[in-house]
Amino acid sequence: MLGKEHFTVTSLGPRAIASPMQLSNTYGDNLANYVHDDDRQRWLKGRLTVPGVKIGEESATTEAVLLEKAGPRAQIYFNPAHVHAGIVTCGGLCPGLNDVVRSVVRALWNRYGVRRISGIRYGYHGFLPEFALPLMTLNPDVVDDIHKIGGTVLGTSRGGGERTAEIADAIERLNLNMLFTVGGDGTQKGSLAIADELERRSLKVAVVGIPKTIDNDLLYIDRSFGFETAVEKAAEAVSAAHAEAQSAMNGVGLVKVMGRDSGFIAVHTALATHEANFVLIPEVQFDLDGPKGLLTRLEERLAKRNHAVIVVAEGAGQDLVSAAGEDASGNSKLGDIGSFLKEIITAHFKAKGLPINLKYIDPSYIIRSATASPTDSVYCERLGANAVHAAMAGKTRLLVGMVNNKFVHLPTPAVVEHRSKVDPEGSLYRDALDSTGQPLSLLND
Repeated sequence: MLGKEHFTVTSLGPRAIASPMQLSNTYGDNLANYVHDDDRQRWLKGRLTVPGVKIGEESATTEAVLLEKAGPRAQIYFNPAHVHAGIVTCGGLCPGLNDVVRSVVRALWNRYGVRRISGIRYGYHGFLPEFALPLMTLNPDVVDDIHKIGGTVLGTSRGGGERTAEIADAIERLNLNMLFTVGGDGTQKGSLAIADELERRSLKVAVVGIPKTIDNDLLYIDRSFGFETAVEKAAEAVSAAHAEAQSAMNGVGLVKVMGRDSGFIAVHTALATHEANFVLIPEVQFDLDGPKGLLTRLEERLAKRNHAVIVVAEGAGQDLVSAAGEDASGNSKLGDIGSFLKEIITAHFKAKGLPINLKYIDPSYIIRSATASPTDSVYCERLGANAVHAAMAGKTRLLVGMVNNKFVHLPTPAVVEHRSKVDPEGSLYRDALDSTGQPLSLLND
Protein backbone atom coordinates (compact mmCIF):
# COMPACT_ATOMS: atom_id res chain seq x y z
CA MET A 1 0.00 0.00 0.00
CA LEU A 2 1.24 3.46 -0.83
CA GLY A 3 1.37 5.55 2.32
CA LYS A 4 1.62 9.29 2.78
CA GLU A 5 5.38 9.01 3.24
CA HIS A 6 5.65 7.68 -0.35
CA PHE A 7 4.85 11.18 -1.63
CA THR A 8 6.47 13.27 1.10
CA VAL A 9 8.76 15.94 -0.36
CA THR A 10 12.15 16.65 1.23
CA SER A 11 13.02 20.20 2.29
CA LEU A 12 16.45 21.60 3.14
CA GLY A 13 15.13 23.45 6.18
CA PRO A 14 12.78 26.16 7.47
CA ARG A 15 12.00 29.03 5.14
CA ALA A 16 12.64 32.43 6.68
CA ILE A 17 13.07 34.79 3.71
CA ALA A 18 10.17 36.71 2.20
CA SER A 19 9.68 35.98 -1.49
CA PRO A 20 10.41 38.93 -3.79
CA MET A 21 7.46 37.96 -6.00
CA GLN A 22 4.88 39.78 -3.85
CA LEU A 23 1.82 37.74 -4.73
CA SER A 24 -1.41 37.48 -2.77
CA ASN A 25 -2.04 35.21 0.21
CA THR A 26 -5.79 35.65 0.01
CA TYR A 27 -8.22 33.75 -2.17
CA GLY A 28 -11.04 35.70 -3.80
CA ASP A 29 -9.23 39.04 -4.22
CA ASN A 30 -8.68 38.59 -7.98
CA LEU A 31 -4.89 38.63 -7.53
CA ALA A 32 -2.40 35.88 -8.35
CA ASN A 33 -1.71 33.76 -5.27
CA TYR A 34 1.14 32.06 -3.53
CA VAL A 35 0.84 28.31 -3.04
CA HIS A 36 0.67 27.03 0.53
CA ASP A 37 2.41 23.87 1.67
CA ASP A 38 -0.90 22.38 2.73
CA ASP A 39 -2.36 22.88 -0.77
CA ARG A 40 -2.77 19.41 -2.20
CA GLN A 41 -3.77 17.83 -5.48
CA ARG A 42 -5.79 14.66 -5.11
CA TRP A 43 -4.48 11.74 -7.07
CA LEU A 44 -7.71 10.62 -8.69
CA LYS A 45 -8.33 6.90 -8.46
CA GLY A 46 -8.18 5.09 -11.76
CA ARG A 47 -6.21 7.85 -13.50
CA LEU A 48 -2.76 6.39 -12.82
CA THR A 49 -1.40 2.85 -12.77
CA VAL A 50 0.94 1.90 -9.94
CA PRO A 51 2.74 -1.44 -10.03
CA GLY A 52 1.25 -3.88 -7.54
CA VAL A 53 -1.66 -1.62 -6.61
CA LYS A 54 -5.11 -2.36 -7.93
CA ILE A 55 -7.53 0.39 -8.85
CA GLY A 56 -9.69 1.27 -5.87
CA GLU A 57 -7.15 -0.16 -3.42
CA GLU A 58 -4.58 2.66 -3.41
CA SER A 59 -5.16 3.46 0.24
CA ALA A 60 -7.68 3.41 3.02
CA THR A 61 -7.18 7.16 3.55
CA THR A 62 -7.16 10.16 1.25
CA GLU A 63 -3.76 11.21 2.63
CA ALA A 64 -2.04 8.56 0.52
CA VAL A 65 -3.32 10.14 -2.69
CA LEU A 66 -2.68 13.81 -1.90
CA LEU A 67 0.26 15.38 -3.70
CA GLU A 68 2.00 18.63 -2.81
CA LYS A 69 1.09 21.37 -5.28
CA ALA A 70 3.87 23.15 -7.13
CA GLY A 71 4.18 26.93 -7.28
CA PRO A 72 5.70 29.97 -5.54
CA ARG A 73 5.80 30.07 -1.74
CA ALA A 74 5.46 33.26 0.31
CA GLN A 75 8.57 32.35 2.29
CA ILE A 76 11.65 30.99 0.53
CA TYR A 77 14.76 29.18 1.76
CA PHE A 78 17.50 30.77 -0.32
CA ASN A 79 18.56 34.41 -0.38
CA PRO A 80 18.44 35.20 -4.14
CA ALA A 81 21.53 37.41 -3.87
CA HIS A 82 23.57 34.44 -2.67
CA VAL A 83 22.30 31.83 -5.10
CA HIS A 84 24.44 30.12 -7.72
CA ALA A 85 22.15 27.91 -9.81
CA GLY A 86 23.22 25.21 -12.26
CA ILE A 87 21.27 23.63 -15.11
CA VAL A 88 22.22 20.37 -16.82
CA THR A 89 20.56 18.57 -19.76
CA CYS A 90 21.25 14.85 -20.07
CA GLY A 91 20.45 11.88 -22.30
CA GLY A 92 19.06 11.90 -25.82
CA LEU A 93 17.69 14.96 -27.53
CA CYS A 94 14.05 15.82 -27.08
CA PRO A 95 11.84 18.66 -28.35
CA GLY A 96 11.59 21.40 -25.74
CA LEU A 97 14.99 21.19 -24.06
CA ASN A 98 15.86 24.77 -24.92
CA ASP A 99 12.39 25.91 -23.88
CA VAL A 100 12.99 24.47 -20.41
CA VAL A 101 16.45 26.05 -20.09
CA ARG A 102 14.99 29.39 -21.17
CA SER A 103 12.15 29.12 -18.66
CA VAL A 104 14.42 28.25 -15.72
CA VAL A 105 16.82 31.11 -16.48
CA ARG A 106 14.08 33.70 -16.94
CA ALA A 107 12.22 32.64 -13.77
CA LEU A 108 15.41 32.77 -11.68
CA TRP A 109 16.46 36.13 -13.10
CA ASN A 110 13.19 37.98 -13.54
CA ARG A 111 11.07 36.60 -10.70
CA TYR A 112 13.69 36.11 -7.98
CA GLY A 113 16.60 38.34 -8.95
CA VAL A 114 19.18 35.53 -9.13
CA ARG A 115 22.24 36.72 -11.04
CA ARG A 116 24.55 33.68 -11.01
CA ILE A 117 23.19 31.01 -13.34
CA SER A 118 25.49 28.47 -14.97
CA GLY A 119 24.86 25.92 -17.69
CA ILE A 120 26.71 22.64 -17.18
CA ARG A 121 28.04 21.54 -20.57
CA TYR A 122 27.34 18.14 -22.13
CA GLY A 123 25.35 16.47 -19.38
CA TYR A 124 26.94 15.03 -16.27
CA HIS A 125 30.27 14.95 -18.12
CA GLY A 126 30.43 18.70 -17.50
CA PHE A 127 31.09 17.98 -13.82
CA LEU A 128 33.91 15.50 -14.41
CA PRO A 129 37.52 16.73 -14.23
CA GLU A 130 38.94 14.87 -17.24
CA PHE A 131 36.66 16.73 -19.65
CA ALA A 132 37.64 20.19 -18.33
CA LEU A 133 34.49 21.75 -19.79
CA PRO A 134 33.84 25.42 -19.06
CA LEU A 135 30.52 26.57 -17.66
CA MET A 136 28.12 28.53 -19.84
CA THR A 137 27.06 31.80 -18.22
CA LEU A 138 23.30 32.17 -18.61
CA ASN A 139 21.06 35.22 -18.48
CA PRO A 140 17.87 36.32 -20.27
CA ASP A 141 19.81 37.79 -23.21
CA VAL A 142 21.63 34.50 -23.80
CA VAL A 143 18.48 32.36 -23.72
CA ASP A 144 15.97 34.75 -25.28
CA ASP A 145 15.75 33.02 -28.69
CA ILE A 146 16.97 29.50 -27.96
CA HIS A 147 13.45 28.05 -28.03
CA LYS A 148 13.45 28.64 -31.78
CA ILE A 149 16.11 25.98 -32.40
CA GLY A 150 16.17 22.24 -31.71
CA GLY A 151 18.57 20.33 -29.51
CA THR A 152 20.07 21.90 -26.40
CA VAL A 153 22.41 24.88 -26.24
CA LEU A 154 24.08 23.30 -23.21
CA GLY A 155 24.92 20.11 -25.05
CA THR A 156 24.10 16.67 -23.72
CA SER A 157 25.62 13.25 -23.18
CA ARG A 158 24.74 9.86 -21.83
CA GLY A 159 26.27 8.38 -18.70
CA GLY A 160 28.49 9.92 -16.06
CA GLY A 161 25.75 10.23 -13.47
CA GLU A 162 27.01 7.17 -11.62
CA ARG A 163 30.19 9.05 -10.65
CA THR A 164 28.36 10.58 -7.73
CA ALA A 165 31.25 11.55 -5.48
CA GLU A 166 33.08 13.39 -8.27
CA ILE A 167 29.93 15.26 -9.26
CA ALA A 168 29.33 16.25 -5.64
CA ASP A 169 32.96 17.44 -5.45
CA ALA A 170 32.37 19.65 -8.49
CA ILE A 171 29.13 21.05 -7.06
CA GLU A 172 30.97 21.88 -3.86
CA ARG A 173 33.84 23.55 -5.73
CA LEU A 174 31.41 25.58 -7.83
CA ASN A 175 29.47 26.57 -4.72
CA LEU A 176 26.18 25.66 -6.38
CA ASN A 177 23.08 26.13 -4.22
CA MET A 178 20.66 24.48 -6.61
CA LEU A 179 20.88 22.09 -9.54
CA PHE A 180 18.17 21.58 -12.16
CA THR A 181 18.51 18.19 -13.85
CA VAL A 182 16.65 17.94 -17.14
CA GLY A 183 16.38 14.31 -18.21
CA GLY A 184 14.61 11.00 -18.04
CA ASP A 185 14.74 7.91 -15.86
CA GLY A 186 18.53 7.47 -15.88
CA THR A 187 19.19 11.17 -15.36
CA GLN A 188 16.83 11.36 -12.40
CA LYS A 189 18.30 8.24 -10.79
CA GLY A 190 21.63 10.02 -11.08
CA SER A 191 20.21 13.20 -9.59
CA LEU A 192 18.80 11.24 -6.65
CA ALA A 193 22.21 9.69 -5.93
CA ILE A 194 23.80 13.14 -6.18
CA ALA A 195 21.23 14.62 -3.77
CA ASP A 196 21.87 11.78 -1.33
CA GLU A 197 25.63 12.36 -1.47
CA LEU A 198 25.20 16.11 -0.95
CA GLU A 199 22.98 15.41 2.06
CA ARG A 200 25.58 13.00 3.43
CA ARG A 201 28.09 15.85 3.23
CA SER A 202 25.62 18.22 4.95
CA LEU A 203 25.60 20.49 1.89
CA LYS A 204 22.42 22.52 1.44
CA VAL A 205 21.85 22.11 -2.28
CA ALA A 206 18.39 21.82 -3.84
CA VAL A 207 18.30 19.15 -6.57
CA VAL A 208 15.16 19.51 -8.68
CA GLY A 209 14.38 17.34 -11.69
CA ILE A 210 12.45 18.29 -14.80
CA PRO A 211 11.10 15.15 -16.50
CA LYS A 212 12.41 14.74 -20.04
CA THR A 213 11.72 11.45 -21.70
CA ILE A 214 10.38 11.41 -25.21
CA ASP A 215 8.94 7.93 -24.53
CA ASN A 216 6.65 9.36 -21.81
CA ASP A 217 7.60 6.49 -19.50
CA LEU A 218 8.02 8.21 -16.12
CA LEU A 219 5.63 7.15 -13.38
CA TYR A 220 2.72 9.25 -12.13
CA ILE A 221 3.04 12.29 -14.41
CA ASP A 222 0.45 12.88 -17.13
CA ARG A 223 3.16 13.34 -19.74
CA SER A 224 6.77 14.37 -20.12
CA PHE A 225 7.66 17.36 -22.26
CA GLY A 226 8.43 16.67 -25.90
CA PHE A 227 5.99 13.79 -26.09
CA GLU A 228 3.24 15.66 -27.93
CA THR A 229 5.74 17.06 -30.43
CA ALA A 230 7.09 13.55 -30.97
CA VAL A 231 3.61 12.23 -31.72
CA GLU A 232 2.96 15.14 -34.10
CA LYS A 233 6.18 14.48 -36.04
CA ALA A 234 5.71 10.71 -36.00
CA ALA A 235 2.21 11.21 -37.40
CA GLU A 236 3.71 13.09 -40.34
CA ALA A 237 5.94 10.10 -41.07
CA VAL A 238 2.99 7.71 -40.89
CA SER A 239 0.96 9.89 -43.23
CA ALA A 240 3.85 9.82 -45.71
CA ALA A 241 4.11 6.03 -45.37
CA HIS A 242 0.38 5.72 -45.99
CA ALA A 243 0.58 7.86 -49.12
CA GLU A 244 3.40 5.69 -50.45
CA ALA A 245 1.61 2.45 -49.60
CA GLN A 246 -1.75 3.50 -50.98
CA SER A 247 -0.18 4.62 -54.25
CA ALA A 248 1.52 1.29 -54.98
CA MET A 249 0.32 -2.21 -55.75
CA ASN A 250 0.54 -4.20 -52.51
CA GLY A 251 2.16 -1.21 -50.86
CA VAL A 252 3.49 -1.58 -47.32
CA GLY A 253 4.52 1.38 -45.20
CA LEU A 254 6.71 0.51 -42.20
CA VAL A 255 7.48 3.26 -39.68
CA LYS A 256 9.70 2.81 -36.61
CA VAL A 257 9.21 5.28 -33.77
CA MET A 258 10.82 5.76 -30.36
CA GLY A 259 9.80 3.61 -27.42
CA ARG A 260 12.44 1.44 -25.76
CA ASP A 261 10.27 -0.05 -23.01
CA SER A 262 6.98 1.78 -23.47
CA GLY A 263 4.86 2.10 -26.58
CA PHE A 264 3.11 5.38 -25.87
CA ILE A 265 4.41 7.19 -28.98
CA ALA A 266 3.45 4.29 -31.26
CA VAL A 267 -0.02 3.96 -29.78
CA HIS A 268 -0.77 7.70 -29.77
CA THR A 269 0.57 8.02 -33.32
CA ALA A 270 -1.70 5.23 -34.52
CA LEU A 271 -4.66 6.94 -32.88
CA ALA A 272 -3.70 10.36 -34.25
CA THR A 273 -3.32 9.32 -37.90
CA HIS A 274 -6.13 6.75 -38.35
CA GLU A 275 -3.89 5.30 -41.07
CA ALA A 276 -1.98 2.55 -39.24
CA ASN A 277 -3.21 -1.02 -39.62
CA PHE A 278 -0.80 -2.59 -37.15
CA VAL A 279 0.81 -1.08 -34.06
CA LEU A 280 3.57 -3.11 -32.40
CA ILE A 281 4.76 -2.12 -28.92
CA PRO A 282 7.21 -3.52 -26.32
CA GLU A 283 4.41 -4.40 -23.90
CA VAL A 284 2.69 -6.84 -26.29
CA GLN A 285 4.45 -9.83 -27.85
CA PHE A 286 3.66 -10.97 -31.36
CA ASP A 287 4.47 -13.93 -33.57
CA LEU A 288 5.79 -13.55 -37.09
CA ASP A 289 4.68 -16.88 -38.54
CA GLY A 290 1.66 -19.08 -38.06
CA PRO A 291 -2.04 -18.60 -38.80
CA LYS A 292 -2.40 -15.69 -36.35
CA GLY A 293 1.07 -14.18 -36.74
CA LEU A 294 1.92 -10.80 -38.20
CA LEU A 295 2.90 -12.06 -41.64
CA THR A 296 -0.37 -13.95 -42.15
CA ARG A 297 -2.41 -10.99 -40.92
CA LEU A 298 -0.45 -8.73 -43.27
CA GLU A 299 -1.26 -11.03 -46.18
CA GLU A 300 -4.94 -10.83 -45.28
CA ARG A 301 -4.81 -7.03 -45.09
CA LEU A 302 -3.12 -6.72 -48.51
CA ALA A 303 -5.60 -9.13 -50.08
CA LYS A 304 -8.46 -7.06 -48.72
CA ARG A 305 -7.25 -3.47 -49.21
CA ASN A 306 -4.09 -3.65 -51.38
CA HIS A 307 -2.02 -1.63 -48.90
CA ALA A 308 -1.00 -1.63 -45.24
CA VAL A 309 0.83 0.57 -42.72
CA ILE A 310 2.75 -0.81 -39.74
CA VAL A 311 3.90 1.37 -36.82
CA VAL A 312 6.51 -0.31 -34.63
CA ALA A 313 8.12 0.99 -31.44
CA GLU A 314 11.89 0.50 -31.29
CA GLY A 315 11.61 -1.81 -28.28
CA ALA A 316 8.95 -4.08 -29.77
CA GLY A 317 9.72 -7.66 -30.78
CA GLN A 318 13.04 -7.82 -28.98
CA ASP A 319 12.54 -11.55 -28.46
CA LEU A 320 12.84 -11.89 -32.25
CA VAL A 321 16.07 -9.93 -32.76
CA SER A 322 19.54 -10.24 -31.28
CA ALA A 323 21.19 -7.54 -29.22
CA ALA A 324 23.92 -7.43 -26.60
CA GLY A 325 25.55 -5.02 -24.19
CA GLU A 326 24.56 -1.65 -22.78
CA ASP A 327 24.82 1.94 -23.91
CA ALA A 328 26.53 4.70 -21.90
CA SER A 329 23.32 5.31 -19.92
CA GLY A 330 23.18 1.69 -18.78
CA ASN A 331 20.24 0.85 -21.05
CA SER A 332 20.28 -2.51 -22.81
CA LYS A 333 21.17 -2.14 -26.46
CA LEU A 334 18.19 -2.93 -28.66
CA GLY A 335 18.10 -5.02 -31.78
CA ASP A 336 16.96 -3.07 -34.84
CA ILE A 337 13.37 -4.26 -35.10
CA GLY A 338 12.63 -1.90 -38.01
CA SER A 339 15.31 -3.22 -40.35
CA PHE A 340 14.56 -6.77 -39.19
CA LEU A 341 10.87 -6.48 -40.09
CA LYS A 342 11.73 -4.90 -43.43
CA GLU A 343 13.92 -7.87 -44.36
CA ILE A 344 11.53 -10.51 -42.99
CA ILE A 345 8.46 -9.05 -44.70
CA THR A 346 10.28 -8.68 -48.01
CA ALA A 347 11.65 -12.23 -47.87
CA HIS A 348 8.30 -13.70 -46.86
CA PHE A 349 6.36 -12.26 -49.77
CA LYS A 350 9.17 -13.01 -52.22
CA ALA A 351 9.09 -16.67 -51.18
CA LYS A 352 5.34 -16.72 -51.76
CA GLY A 353 5.71 -15.11 -55.18
CA LEU A 354 3.63 -12.11 -54.08
CA PRO A 355 5.23 -8.80 -55.16
CA ILE A 356 5.04 -5.99 -52.64
CA ASN A 357 6.31 -2.41 -52.57
CA LEU A 358 7.69 -1.74 -49.09
CA LYS A 359 8.83 1.69 -47.89
CA TYR A 360 10.66 1.85 -44.54
CA ILE A 361 10.83 5.14 -42.63
CA ASP A 362 12.79 5.77 -39.42
CA PRO A 363 12.20 9.42 -38.44
CA SER A 364 13.71 9.10 -34.94
CA TYR A 365 16.47 11.72 -35.12
CA ILE A 366 14.31 14.14 -37.08
CA ILE A 367 11.75 13.91 -34.28
CA ARG A 368 14.27 14.22 -31.45
CA SER A 369 15.85 17.37 -32.88
CA ALA A 370 12.59 19.17 -33.69
CA THR A 371 11.55 22.38 -32.01
CA ALA A 372 8.70 22.06 -29.54
CA SER A 373 5.09 22.34 -30.68
CA PRO A 374 3.08 25.21 -29.14
CA THR A 375 1.46 22.84 -26.63
CA ASP A 376 4.82 21.43 -25.55
CA SER A 377 6.36 24.89 -25.44
CA VAL A 378 3.68 26.05 -23.01
CA TYR A 379 4.26 22.95 -20.90
CA CYS A 380 8.03 23.53 -20.85
CA GLU A 381 7.58 27.14 -19.78
CA ARG A 382 5.42 26.12 -16.85
CA LEU A 383 7.61 23.18 -15.85
CA GLY A 384 10.69 25.39 -15.74
CA ALA A 385 9.00 28.09 -13.69
CA ASN A 386 7.58 25.61 -11.19
CA ALA A 387 10.98 23.92 -10.85
CA VAL A 388 12.47 27.29 -9.90
CA HIS A 389 9.74 27.93 -7.34
CA ALA A 390 10.47 24.53 -5.77
CA ALA A 391 14.22 25.10 -5.60
CA MET A 392 13.93 28.62 -4.16
CA ALA A 393 11.66 27.19 -1.45
CA GLY A 394 14.40 24.72 -0.52
CA LYS A 395 12.62 21.65 -1.89
CA THR A 396 14.93 18.87 -3.04
CA ARG A 397 15.03 15.27 -4.28
CA LEU A 398 11.91 15.90 -6.34
CA LEU A 399 10.56 16.23 -9.86
CA VAL A 400 8.05 18.78 -11.02
CA GLY A 401 5.32 17.29 -13.16
CA MET A 402 1.68 17.45 -14.11
CA VAL A 403 -0.75 15.05 -12.46
CA ASN A 404 -4.43 15.22 -13.34
CA ASN A 405 -3.68 18.49 -15.15
CA LYS A 406 -2.16 20.17 -12.08
CA PHE A 407 1.52 20.88 -11.40
CA VAL A 408 2.80 19.01 -8.37
CA HIS A 409 5.97 17.99 -6.55
CA LEU A 410 6.80 14.28 -6.84
CA PRO A 411 9.62 12.75 -4.77
CA THR A 412 12.29 11.44 -7.12
CA PRO A 413 12.54 8.04 -5.36
CA ALA A 414 8.86 7.37 -6.13
CA VAL A 415 9.10 8.39 -9.78
CA VAL A 416 12.14 6.24 -10.63
CA GLU A 417 10.88 3.05 -8.96
CA HIS A 418 9.52 1.68 -12.23
CA ARG A 419 8.81 2.84 -15.75
CA SER A 420 5.31 3.64 -16.88
CA LYS A 421 4.05 1.31 -19.61
CA VAL A 422 1.05 0.93 -21.87
CA ASP A 423 -1.44 -1.40 -20.21
CA PRO A 424 -2.33 -4.10 -22.78
CA GLU A 425 -5.67 -4.53 -21.00
CA GLY A 426 -6.34 -0.81 -20.64
CA SER A 427 -8.50 1.57 -22.65
CA LEU A 428 -5.63 3.29 -24.49
CA TYR A 429 -4.40 0.12 -26.15
CA ARG A 430 -7.96 -1.06 -26.73
CA ASP A 431 -8.77 2.16 -28.54
CA ALA A 432 -5.59 1.79 -30.63
CA LEU A 433 -6.75 -1.68 -31.70
CA ASP A 434 -10.11 -0.20 -32.63
CA SER A 435 -8.34 2.43 -34.73
CA THR A 436 -6.00 0.03 -36.52
CA GLY A 437 -8.42 -2.84 -36.90
CA GLN A 438 -5.69 -5.33 -36.03
CA PRO A 439 -6.65 -8.53 -34.18
CA LEU A 440 -6.72 -8.60 -30.41
CA SER A 441 -3.63 -10.80 -30.48
CA LEU A 442 -0.92 -11.64 -32.99
CA LEU A 443 0.09 -14.74 -31.06
CA ASN A 444 -0.72 -18.28 -32.15
CA ASP A 445 -1.27 -19.59 -28.60
